[in-house]
Amino acid sequence: MKRTISVMVGKGSVNHNSRKFHAKNTDPERSDRNVEYCNQDIREVYHELFDEVLVIYNDRQTRSDRRIDDYYEKILASKQEKTFHEIILQIGNKDDMGAKTGDGQLAAKILDEYMSGFRERNPTLRVFSAHLHMDEATPHLHIDFVPFTTGSKRGLETRVSLKQALAALGFRGGTRSETEWKQWVAAEKKQLAAVMLQHGIEWEQKGTHEKHLSVLDFEKKERAKEVAELEIKKAELQEENAAFEEINETLQEQLTGIDEEIYSLQRDLEQSRQEAEKAQKQADKYQKRMNELAPMVKNMERLAAEFSTDPEQALPEAAVMESAKSYREKKAKPIVTKLVQILRSVYSGYLNISNKFEKLQPAYNKERSENERLTNRLEEVLNENRDLRVAAIDLGCVKTVFGSRQVEDAISWAKQQEQTKKETSVRKRLEQAKENVEIRENGKRNKKSKGKDMER
Repeated sequence: MKRTISVMVGKGSVNHNSRKFHAKNTDPERSDRNVEYCNQDIREVYHELFDEVLVIYNDRQTRSDRRIDDYYEKILASKQEKTFHEIILQIGNKDDMGAKTGDGQLAAKILDEYMSGFRERNPTLRVFSAHLHMDEATPHLHIDFVPFTTGSKRGLETRVSLKQALAALGFRGGTRSETEWKQWVAAEKKQLAAVMLQHGIEWEQKGTHEKHLSVLDFEKKERAKEVAELEIKKAELQEENAAFEEINETLQEQLTGIDEEIYSLQRDLEQSRQEAEKAQKQADKYQKRMNELAPMVKNMERLAAEFSTDPEQALPEAAVMESAKSYREKKAKPIVTKLVQILRSVYSGYLNISNKFEKLQPAYNKERSENERLTNRLEEVLNENRDLRVAAIDLGCVKTVFGSRQVEDAISWAKQQEQTKKETSVRKRLEQAKENVEIRENGKRNKKSKGKDMER
């Protein structure tokens, strides 16, 4: 027995899939034969997948307009991504696998077995709704999922992305006819064909199953396929555009950060200048006072020592009418003692001012050094700011000329080349180190050999 496999892009009507309402092509009397694998509210899925990373993303934002209040609503309004995707899988058609026939029951069993391994095969496609319908002409399977990627360097660390979700599964688009989606669909067809073969059904790939359709119906189906492919391509192009928008957003965030750093540096620089000016004024004040005191205290310590060592030698003899002892004890000694105290006090004041000046000098030098550092850093940041703005303009020009896909591939190739270069450099250093060790070991062995020969 041979049967065809059909995989179509669904409209994603979850209410229809769960039979909250019945279309004209359904038989409500057979709806109890349908199988519901899961039917979870999509908003709950978004909270489950993205709430944690959303908090981290919002905490990093310095501008309130870049915060995301509701990630589901953001994707819902997005032109780059869909909130979810749906595929419909069917074996044969109503003429050879009708739902009311035994072959139809076999088709349902095969689809059920296929579904059991779907989530394990596709961990980056979060299935939230899946239904096997037996109340229509031919058994078929609806699978609704949210594609997501983790470890993103831009935007949310975990975000919605069909392209990246499929890439994580090993499907990377090369040409227009070999997109990630087409590769993945082809792989899933093979999975379904393998289950069919276990039940004695071969996969018919010639397309002869379309013969029963009228020419008009056949053309309608072909146009529907083309539309579905165009929708996938549109989603891919939108995602590529979103990637460039994220790159641009990252550049703008960096520019904003640099602007803030510039403001902070300018503020710190002004404060440093004020502190330096204050320190300079204080230093000038002490210097002026030291210059005034310097002539006065030049020989002060020597005079104080002379007077304090033997004050009797520095005093004149007593007058005729007054005894020497009385003159020295009552008049001379108190005067000399007071003079020594004054001299020492003045000298101590001079030393105190001198010490303050010496202590102030390092603080002044530190402020001057910090001032120079801030000035240099400000110049560096201004240059970085200028370079980033030029880079943002250049990126837009490159995108316009070469297209998003080509630029993304070029960036990826450049990163790979840089990584290869680093790995080659490390390998060469290891080989050189190994060679140096071998040279040293050979040198040691040669020395030992010569020593033994000399002993002989």
